[in-house]
Amino acid sequence: MPSSAPLSPLAPAAEHLAQVWARINRACRDTGRAEADVELVCVSKNFDAAAIEPVLEAGQRIFGENRIQEAREKWVGLRRKFPDIELHLIGRLQSNKAADAVALFDVIETVDRPKIAEAIAQAIGKSGKSPRLLIQVNTGAEPQKAGIAPADLAALLAYCRQTAGLRIEGLMCIPPVDQLVSPHFALLRRLATDFGLSRLSMGMSDDFELAIQLGATQVRVGSAIFGSRRGVEKQPMSI
Repeated sequence: MPSSAPLSPLAPAAEHLAQVWARINRACRDTGRAEADVELVCVSKNFDAAAIEPVLEAGQRIFGENRIQEAREKWVGLRRKFPDIELHLIGRLQSNKAADAVALFDVIETVDRPKIAEAIAQAIGKSGKSPRLLIQVNTGAEPQKAGIAPADLAALLAYCRQTAGLRIEGLMCIPPVDQLVSPHFALLRRLATDFGLSRLSMGMSDDFELAIQLGATQVRVGSAIFGSRRGVEKQPMSI
């Protein structure tokens, strides 16, 4: 969790970070969960190293990025100064970029089809580096959005585990922007329970407290910390 150092000398993003952590911890207490049960993935896409560094100095260590090239440009240098960073890929992955993703990221949250699972397995076999993996579920059955359909999750999990030899830790979702999010969070939690998965990545700046109430183990928060991002859509773009 971020340090308790005075916030006055820090940039506004670091102050916002402290506020978000306070809200996370309050949501945990309100639902009888331990504060340590929920991780904050600080979504830093479209912000440069100079904008991110005050948040790092405030103690945050887990960050999410959408695009491999953008992440590499920022995080190779930042990791030299902050070697304990944990970097999550939260954007859609193309199979021809799997080796780059495995090399750069500690967690890949967007496994969503057998082709990607196989590409990741091959990259792990060649590099020896094994990021933690989550499957993205398209809970709203939106054709324009990445993610496996809930009805196809069992088959993809079986492929990942039995054919590709991958260990899947949990599930991720991005609910439709025009619907209530709670049914989608509840569905993801039920699916995780059904398949014995322990990690739930759900909830963003507008709804992370509700996600925590419904079982999220990690929330992805960007705009509540950094402010608005120009030209960014809710759905992560392909990499």
